Amino acid sequence: MALDIKICGLKTDKALAAALAGGASHVGFIFFARSPRYVEPAEAGRLREAAIGKARAVAVTVDAGNALLDEIVEKMHPDMLQLHGSETPERVAAIKGRYGLPVMKALPVSEAVDLERITPFVGIADRFLFDAKPPKGSELPGGNGIAFDWRLLSGLDAGVDYMLSGGLNATNIGDALRLANPPGLDISSGVESAPGVKDPALIEQFFRAVKAARDSRAA
Repeated sequence: MALDIKICGLKTDKALAAALAGGASHVGFIFFARSPRYVEPAEAGRLREAAIGKARAVAVTVDAGNALLDEIVEKMHPDMLQLHGSETPERVAAIKGRYGLPVMKALPVSEAVDLERITPFVGIADRFLFDAKPPKGSELPGGNGIAFDWRLLSGLDAGVDYMLSGGLNATNIGDALRLANPPGLDISSGVESAPGVKDPALIEQFFRAVKAARDSRAA
């Protein structure tokens, strides 16, 4: 089974190059002002040019209004929109209709009942992203470097397309793949040397760890 890998929160040419060299299927750019990974739409548009034909560029927003989304779509030309806020199914459908782009809806998870929240989005969102619920007091809906119990995902319907996010790194990725067997992975803080600072060496290490884990499972 093919495994999609998204390196999210990219801000520099070197980090983007490392993600592409590792074989990332998706590269993510954050448009949430309070995030240390925030990037201006025009700069994201410049960066994403290197990914054309190699990886899908994802614009990550949090409860963004149409004006910001218009600017992102105009200046970045994303291949996909990721909605990481409290967007309703109606809002997701409206955004899809306005821009004609596929949408990935992020949902926070801490217990099995949280997965039931996907139901009203089925048939609207093109993909889901399951992330750990942010710790109390955090201003960030994602990128907090914490994980949830990946075993919860074993009960999902086989037809649910999703990316697993939250607390992933080179050390624990083997466990994540074994316990959840996700169709996609999303990593941000796990390949950083400091909040918002992507480390090309850690990105390379993560891809090596994924390959080693998959080779081990295949054997």
